[in-house]
Amino acid sequence: MTAHPRLSIGLPVYNGEEYLAESLDALLGQTYTDFELVITDNASTDGTQEICRAYAARDARVRYLRLSRNIGAAPNHNYVFTQCRGELFKWASHDDLYARDLLRRCVDALDERPDVILAHADQAVIDADGKVKVPYEYTLATDSPRAPERFRSMLFEPGGDDFYGVMRADVLRRVKPHGSYHHADRTFVAEIGLHGPFHQVPELLYFRRDHPTRAERANPSKRSRCVNLDPRRAGPLHPTPRLLAEYVGGFVSAVRRAPLSSADRRACYGHLAMWMASRARPGAGERVEDRAPADPALLTVSLDDLVAGRADRHGRQP
Repeated sequence: MTAHPRLSIGLPVYNGEEYLAESLDALLGQTYTDFELVITDNASTDGTQEICRAYAARDARVRYLRLSRNIGAAPNHNYVFTQCRGELFKWASHDDLYARDLLRRCVDALDERPDVILAHADQAVIDADGKVKVPYEYTLATDSPRAPERFRSMLFEPGGDDFYGVMRADVLRRVKPHGSYHHADRTFVAEIGLHGPFHQVPELLYFRRDHPTRAERANPSKRSRCVNLDPRRAGPLHPTPRLLAEYVGGFVSAVRRAPLSSADRRACYGHLAMWMASRARPGAGERVEDRAPADPALLTVSLDDLVAGRADRHGRQP
């Protein structure tokens, strides 16, 4: 690893032993290698610490930091960013998988387009065993040169997991840190998008794992999800109506802080008003994971061929 790697990958984790090694193999097996991988362990009580220390011992790009107590998922995500040194940054999840060329294709896109502030790739939802369930068509207009159009698309379309894209770190430092209210990730990415366009690499390179112990599934209520984000949300001062109000307020404050013209700011507020009025319609809360499973006959992708370490785990070489 170079003294100042160009890209930093931040991986916050809590009790991730089930899938962690598989995700680390996928990240460390990338064709793009000029990166550091910073892991911040949120005081895990399972085998996470042993797995992380083993990987750090054999790969100098891995830096392992263990917190003395569980500070919550949102503060841990914010903390890992403060420990990273690269001009580019990417959050990674301990249970997702990444094709070998994901980082290279995203970094290339940022190099080719100085106006682009975030690059990510097409994705599919996979199950606990790594089988593709739902290939996801990216429909957001985040590549628009107009900030109000980018903002409108992020309000009305199902998310594309741009949170896990490769970002310019200087832009990330200019937005408010990730919050711990309901859907804080959506307001966070929306604010990033107000600073510039994104680029979606048209290749299936990112695989988001949906499994029973994933935070969203293990915490089905708004309250429990927010407590997972930050244990301080467990108190009586954080009822659900407050969490929802903070969600809407997050969009408002994102527009207020962003470097927009007066006309663009008014347009964004107009889109926000229409979005708030639309939330009562049926199906407004659709998740990608809730869509019908893909027809296996239509799937041509092989994770064993695309993801480093998968073939070895299945006893063959790609």
